[in-house]
Formats: sequence, structure tokens, C-alpha cells
Amino acid sequence: MQDINNITVTQLFELINANKDFQLIDTREPTEHAEFNIGGTLIPLGDIIKNLHQIDKEKKVVLYCRHGIRSQIAIQRLQQKFPFKNLVNLVGGIEEWKKHFS
Repeated sequence: MQDINNITVTQLFELINANKDFQLIDTREPTEHAEFNIGGTLIPLGDIIKNLHQIDKEKKVVLYCRHGIRSQIAIQRLQQKFPFKNLVNLVGGIEEWKKHFS
């Protein structure tokens, strides 16, 4: 299995502000996404494999969740089944984002 690439909330903030072309995916549940999110496509962890068609194969794809665990699991599942090399996990997830930017 491949190692998981990580990104910090500060690095993600810089990507967003620089208008870089990347995809953002929230792997939490719909109720969590509705409470607070930083944008992106909602694809809950349990649905990640069956929604493969929604995940960009070319550009950087940043996955996030509440603490960075579910998004890490999502990346592991995707990398086990498919040759993704563009997936990045948001370290600390939405809770880390809130500490810095909310």
C-alpha cells in the first residue's frame, strides 16, 4: 500500500486563496457537512468506492473529515483498489481548521 500524503490546514488555506485547481472532498456524514464545512463535494466514507466517478484522477484531491481519520481511511481504501497518486489527507480535519480559521 502507498503512503498517504498529508496537507496541513495552513497549506490548504493557501491553496484556496491562490485559486489553485484542486478537488476538495468531505468524507463526513451529511448532517456533519450541514453543520459546518469548508466546501467541496460530500462523499461519506461508506460511499467513497461507489462514487469513484466523482473523484478527479488528474488534479490534486484533498479529502477531509472531522479529525483526519475517516479521510485517511478513505484514501487507504481508494489506493488499495485503484492506482490513485493524487490523494491528500487534511491533517486534523475540520476541527483543526476551526482552531485556525473560525
